Amino acid sequence: MLFAAAACGCALAVVLADNVVRMAFYLVLSLGATAGLFFLAGAEFVGAMQLMIYVGGTLVLLVFGVMLTAQAPFVSIKTSAAEKAFAGLLGGALLTLLLVAALSVEPWRRPGSVGPTEPSATPLGMALVGVRVDEPPAHSPAVGRSGYLLPFEIISVHLLVVLVAAAYLARAKRRKTPRPVEMVASVEPPVSVAEHAAIGREAAVGAPARSGSVLVGGGS
Repeated sequence: MLFAAAACGCALAVVLADNVVRMAFYLVLSLGATAGLFFLAGAEFVGAMQLMIYVGGTLVLLVFGVMLTAQAPFVSIKTSAAEKAFAGLLGGALLTLLLVAALSVEPWRRPGSVGPTEPSATPLGMALVGVRVDEPPAHSPAVGRSGYLLPFEIISVHLLVVLVAAAYLARAKRRKTPRPVEMVASVEPPVSVAEHAAIGREAAVGAPARSGSVLVGGGS
């Protein structure tokens, strides 16, 4: 009951929370409580995969993506009333469908006694690390080899590559801030009286010469 209440409560907190980081935290708690329910139900392998894949892999990647893509330290999501109503109707319809499907099955209404079962996670765990346990050693030509080792390693490398690629693509690009332009005043040396007079003489001599050339060109 405690794990079920924690899973439902944290799932409800994910829906009602406005902060993205808090949503991810509540989702971690909800998925962890769901894994606890699997362990209590005797499905050790499903619980372990729940922790390894969802809590340990996908959700951590989601948290890193949220933290790296956030433009502000606290990102809030405001949901309108129409969106809340639509989500409530859709969630209620799915919950009703699941309850009808679960309660209509005969073994669910009259649970029987569960006998002692062997742990299911041990053979699968040994198969993941490369030990072949599905065939006896006498009938197996490849003792100690397993077809699960290579896919397991590929998945682990794939998750690592996805995490590194997401961190690289989602990182904020550093904008090159331009350096402050130094205002350097161009100070020209003072012009003396003699230089002013020379400039005036050059202007006076050059003006008639230009006008004369124009007249000569027009007469010709």
